[in-house]
Amino acid sequence: MAKKTARKAAKGSKKKTGGRKRTANAAFMRPVNPDATVAEVVGSKPIPRTEVTKRLWAYIKKNGLQDKKNRRMINADDKLKAVFGGKASVNMFEMTKLVNKHLN
Repeated sequence: MAKKTARKAAKGSKKKTGGRKRTANAAFMRPVNPDATVAEVVGSKPIPRTEVTKRLWAYIKKNGLQDKKNRRMINADDKLKAVFGGKASVNMFEMTKLVNKHLN
C-alpha cells in the first residue's frame, strides 16, 4: 500500500510553468536587407527573417507555385528561379537555405 500512495504523491507534485510567456528570439526579429533578387518578391525595406518567409509563402500561394501532388515542393516562376539559383523546383526546407544567401 505504501508504494501506491508514494506514486500518487509523486504524480501530484509536478511543477507548473506559471503561465510565463515565450519571448521571441532576437536574431530572428533583427531586420535584414534583402538583395535585389529577393526584393522583387518581398520588397526592398529591411524586415525580419520571419517576415521574409511569410511574404515568400504569400507570393507562392498567390501565384499557385506549390506543387499539387507533393505540397513540399515549390515550382519556381521567373522571379523565384533567380532566388533559387536557377533551379526549377526546390523543397520548402531547401528554399529557406537558398533565400538566406540573399539576405544581409
